[in-house]
Amino acid sequence: MIPLEIKWEDKAINFKTFEKELSNVHPQTDLVILPETFSTGFPSGEDKEHVRILSEKNSGKTIGMLRNLSKKYNVAITGSFIADTGGLLSNRAFFLEPSGDEYFSDKRHLFSMAGEDKLFSPGDYRMTVRYRGWNIAVIICYDLRFPIWCRNVRNGYDLLIAVANWPASRIDAWHKLLYARAIENQSYVCGVNCKGSDKKGFNYNGCATAIDYKGKDITVSINDSDIRYATLRQDDLNAFRDKFPAWRDADNFNLL
Repeated sequence: MIPLEIKWEDKAINFKTFEKELSNVHPQTDLVILPETFSTGFPSGEDKEHVRILSEKNSGKTIGMLRNLSKKYNVAITGSFIADTGGLLSNRAFFLEPSGDEYFSDKRHLFSMAGEDKLFSPGDYRMTVRYRGWNIAVIICYDLRFPIWCRNVRNGYDLLIAVANWPASRIDAWHKLLYARAIENQSYVCGVNCKGSDKKGFNYNGCATAIDYKGKDITVSINDSDIRYATLRQDDLNAFRDKFPAWRDADNFNLL
C-alpha cells in the first residue's frame, strides 16, 4: 500500500514519485495499491473542460507506464485515474496484472458535495477480479460509504480494496467505515489514502490500513518508509468463514 504524496495536476512529478516508491517495494510483494486519481489528484470544484485536459484513455501514457512497471516488478497495480471514453469523463479504477491482463471500472458514487457528479459519469458495476487465487473487489473513495454497493454476496470476494483522496478532516469516518466493511463482509479490506494538500486547501494524511475479516488491523511498516504491507492468509479466512458463517444469513437483494 503506497499512500502517495500527490502534487495536484502534476503527472510528471507523481509518476516519478511512484516509480521511486515502487523500486523500494519488498520483492515478495504480489499487489501494489495506489490512492484514487494518483496521477493528478482529485479535481474538486474544477471546470469540466479543465479536467478534460487531465484525462486520458485506457491506451494513454498513464496506463501504459503502469503496464510496464507491473511487468518489470512482477506485481499487480491498482488505483484510479481520470479517464476519457468517447468524450465522457470518469473516475476509473484499474487493475493491471504482470501477465498483461487488465480490468477497469468507473466510480459508482460521485461525491456531489465537491461537484464530482458534474464532471464524471457514474459506473454501473463493481470491479471484481481473480488474481493469484484471490477474488478481489475494488471501490473508489465515496463508494465506501454505501454498504449495499460494497456487499460481499456469498463470499464473492476475499479482499475489498478502497482507494481514496479522503480529507484529514473526515478521516475518523474513513477508519470506521473500513473496519465496518471488513467485519460485515467477512473479508480482508485494504484502504489507501493519499497525502498532501490540494488547491482547495484540504489536507490528506496518507493513511494506509489493512484489516482482516475479524476487524483486526494487520498493517505492517518496514523501517521509516511510508509504504505499508499486509500478508493475507486464505486458509485462515476460509476457516473463519466456515466456523462463523454469518454470510449464510445475509439478506437477499437486487441492485436496480
